[in-house]
Amino acid sequence: MKKFFRNTSGKVAESILFLSSTSTSLIIILIVIFLFKEGISLFNEKPVEEGNILVVNKSNPVNELKSSTVKDIFDQNITNWESVTHKKDSIILVRIDDVFNYYTEEEIGSNFENLSTCISDLVAKTPGIIAFIPEKFFNKQSQGKIIKVRKVSIRDFFSGKEWMPTAHPAAQLGILPLLLGTLLVSLGAIIIALPFGLASAIYLAEITDESKRRVIKPLIELLAGIPSVVYGFFGLVVIVPFIQNLFNLSVGETALSGSIVLAIMALPTIITISEDALRTTPRSLKEASLSLGASKWQTIYRVVIPYAKSGITAGIILGIGRAIGETMAVLMVTGNAAVIPHTFLEPVRTIPATIAAELGEAPQGGLHFKALFALGCILFIITLLINLSVQMSANRKTLKK
Repeated sequence: MKKFFRNTSGKVAESILFLSSTSTSLIIILIVIFLFKEGISLFNEKPVEEGNILVVNKSNPVNELKSSTVKDIFDQNITNWESVTHKKDSIILVRIDDVFNYYTEEEIGSNFENLSTCISDLVAKTPGIIAFIPEKFFNKQSQGKIIKVRKVSIRDFFSGKEWMPTAHPAAQLGILPLLLGTLLVSLGAIIIALPFGLASAIYLAEITDESKRRVIKPLIELLAGIPSVVYGFFGLVVIVPFIQNLFNLSVGETALSGSIVLAIMALPTIITISEDALRTTPRSLKEASLSLGASKWQTIYRVVIPYAKSGITAGIILGIGRAIGETMAVLMVTGNAAVIPHTFLEPVRTIPATIAAELGEAPQGGLHFKALFALGCILFIITLLINLSVQMSANRKTLKK
């Protein structure tokens, strides 16, 4: 009877564990599918706000414009159609509010019942006009024609230098500044964190005595539980003014400030995992090395570190993941400026910080919403590539040996 219950309880436990692992894996797969479904749908969207159109005179040969060209026109960086087409004519910008400058309230009507007619008349008698109006006010029988704005392309998305998803009349969805800012801050964080983290792990595992280790190790692990907003506040109060005074900058919110804060946040993960991996090295291997005449440092470099390489690699991967995916702390200390960085001493904006700052304000299902999901897809791919590259590098070195 006891054997029956033991076997039954064992099977029930196995079933529960199987269902738990299966459901967890399925949920992760569904999340990834949802992420990419929303992100990829961005490239079927036009960068003009839904319900609005761009109208020109029918004599105008232009039929399609890029979103960047539309922005330049409405910013008056382009003032003549000659820059867009061969037609030499000054560009006349008209928004829906500007119609009241051309027609009286009586002509438009108290309830705007004649607004569509007024717009059609204005477009017909102004050859160089480009009007940004609601589609419901466009009269298809008029002398105007709707010009298309090119859909968001993958090339423009990655190579674009301006991130202004709420710009009118055409959104600017260039993620190059965000991508470079993310890579710059993350690279700086890893350059700072790796040597300090590995050195601290070696000290705890091989140098210090057990009594000191029992005090230092819990303190380091405690750092991992501090909320990121606390690190951000510390960086804003201490690190940012220090960087500003040290380099005599106008502002201290720079990529370097973000890298230092992220390095501090990644250190507990790297130190803890690497130290645990170093301590798994069999005592017999270290004693054999010492007995052959190797010094303590030679043993650490030639025996301990190669043996614990997989664990150290895991610590590095998790540390990099912490650095790349961090939001609030980076948002507080990097200046949050979506511009292409040229040095570590310039304000930047990262992909995670952009998602955290803008997702709550983006209309669900809109262009801005889908653009932020596309950023999430890119962040997922970057993290995946880093994990795979580090793992493949470790496996290649193991095969060579």
